[in-house]
Amino acid sequence: MQDLIRRATDDDAIALMKLRLEAEEWLAAQGIDQWRSPGFRDRALDKWRTDIAAGRTFVVEDGDGGVIGTVTLARPDTDFWTPEDGLDSAVYIAKLISSRHTAGVRLGGRIIDWAASIARKGGRPWVRLDCDRANSRLQDYYLREGFTHVRTECPDHRLSGWMGQRPADVIQHPDHPLAEAEEDPRALQ
Repeated sequence: MQDLIRRATDDDAIALMKLRLEAEEWLAAQGIDQWRSPGFRDRALDKWRTDIAAGRTFVVEDGDGGVIGTVTLARPDTDFWTPEDGLDSAVYIAKLISSRHTAGVRLGGRIIDWAASIARKGGRPWVRLDCDRANSRLQDYYLREGFTHVRTECPDHRLSGWMGQRPADVIQHPDHPLAEAEEDPRALQ
């Protein structure tokens, strides 16, 4: 059975936090100190609930209905992206997390391909993201997924700031697309 991507609901909040905690533990085991600041989890959960209510957060389910991944199609983060970047020319990926149990099946890349399809449907030429400016392994991952480093911004109040983009017409994993839940396609634009 094919993995299914659907819009997240309030009932998914606990599963999203489990994914995040799993990712935090894995990052720490790799010597990467990301997402572990005091109070960060509570703020992250609050932000997820806001994004879920706004219809911006999606989950990927395996064939058994278990949540194995998530992504938020965010608004442009103006701490990093500026009007000169053409803010409306991209879909912005945030909070992309895949379960460690899916390692090797390229779920993260397949989620990025799905986000690129949303960009294409909306007539947007780019998929953009920002990530921790100290996490070179994550930056390398995004480069392997077809992103180009745009620049790095270093606002004092943020740890993120490595900015990347890739053309929306790039599809890295054409043989394994995510199935989409039935919904009004206008809601995804």
